[in-house]
Amino acid sequence: MDGENQANSSDWGLFGRPLFQDPKARALSRVGVVDVGSNSVRLVVFDGAARSPAYFFNEKVMCGLGEGIAETGRLNPSGRTRALSAIRRFQRLAAGMNTGPLTAVATAAVREAEDGQEFRDLVESETGLQLHVIDGEEEARLSAQGVLLGWPGSYGLVCDIGGSSMELAEISDGVVGKRVSSPLGPQRLMSVKGGKKARKEIIRSTIQDLHARLGPQHNRLFLVGGSWRAIARIDMERRGYPLHVLHEYRMSRKAVTATSEFIARNDTEEVRNQAGVSSSRMKLVPIASEVLKEVVREFRPHDIAISSYGIREGMLYEQMPQALRDRDPLIEACRFAESKDARLPGFGRTLYEFIQPLFKSASPERLKLIKAACLLHDVSWRAHPDYRAETCFNLATQANLGGIRHNERVFLGLALLYRYSNSRITTARFEPIAELISEADQQVAETVGKAMRFGAMLWLQKDAHIGKMRLYPKKRILELTLSPDAVPLFGEVAEARFNSLAAAFPATPNIILKQ
Repeated sequence: MDGENQANSSDWGLFGRPLFQDPKARALSRVGVVDVGSNSVRLVVFDGAARSPAYFFNEKVMCGLGEGIAETGRLNPSGRTRALSAIRRFQRLAAGMNTGPLTAVATAAVREAEDGQEFRDLVESETGLQLHVIDGEEEARLSAQGVLLGWPGSYGLVCDIGGSSMELAEISDGVVGKRVSSPLGPQRLMSVKGGKKARKEIIRSTIQDLHARLGPQHNRLFLVGGSWRAIARIDMERRGYPLHVLHEYRMSRKAVTATSEFIARNDTEEVRNQAGVSSSRMKLVPIASEVLKEVVREFRPHDIAISSYGIREGMLYEQMPQALRDRDPLIEACRFAESKDARLPGFGRTLYEFIQPLFKSASPERLKLIKAACLLHDVSWRAHPDYRAETCFNLATQANLGGIRHNERVFLGLALLYRYSNSRITTARFEPIAELISEADQQVAETVGKAMRFGAMLWLQKDAHIGKMRLYPKKRILELTLSPDAVPLFGEVAEARFNSLAAAFPATPNIILKQ
């Protein structure tokens, strides 16, 4: 299945046998999805490890299909023209990428417009693509499943905002629960008569009704949708946050209020330029921020997370067998990267088993990061030696990965940096990001990196028995027992790296060479 001898899943340790080469997973390795929303039309083509897919292609056209629908009851004419042109282009691109038949959904604007069916018929006659119109609750369910793609087993409330509607769905233990839909899309709210005061009253009363229907929801609030992501960008800029990755970016209730007020009192164009938000999106942001402020005030979540995954990822999740859904997205993605880019695919597992005894007290979450680091330790070998450490750090902190928080990205990035660098961080650019985790966690990441840096010197083959390491914390001794096959590999550079690893604990090195 993956080039290894077949073995029981238990032989693979905490995360089981990789599944990305399983036929059911390979069937999802190149999937194209078209999302026809009220504000934008987007094509996403997923590729790679199905459980944590890479975005092989991702293009959005801001068509504004739902603009003016509240007054006319019909789709925006220029939006129709632009959407049809975009879909025609997407069909041609998908054919060239061998995605197979595209899956396409249309949401609030098309389902509510008088000419929605006419538009669907036009799309099918001109492009052959069948648009599936989904209702608000189905939209909420798919968005929630998109969140589950990135956060397996998560719990909380998913809030997905589009141009013409806003959906809420509860998730618990990886299952989608109650779902509701509302007309609180900023594009629709623009047409409310009576100005800001009337709009505020509509927003408040609608959200109070949603709260009554859903009941208390004080867990995490997951925000899905372009307007929420734009607000998060502005929040990052306001705070001077150093890691510009939207997925899993966290905001507190206080931060949402502060950013909403920041948007309201500052020049919109200036804010847009500072945060790098498109002009078409920025038109919706002030009203969207009013909605978000009220959602947070009413539901009072304990924390707020931005999700880059939504309805399109939910459509992919829909096609996954349960065995694939249950896998850890980070580990599956790292295994796929190793199989594709490492010089010796499979050695990451050997390396992990070699260094894992040094971290016996680590939590499962920490072991997951150590395993991920071992799987990724060699995927950047093509980078110039002078920039390899930097490349690894950027890979971990900036890559499009699911199942990993920002602080975990930093830990993983530092571990990979120290895999290729024996020195503490000296580059000023890295320091603000490194400070997102504690000094103690930085030191553990450095130790993991130095352990990989040493272990990589003992390169035999992916299923080789290198030997073993053992740490005696009370005696402050780091013991290395090398197998006879590995002894010739233990030269002076390897010994220097082992001594550096021992000093990181700190511990006294003790070397046992078996002949």
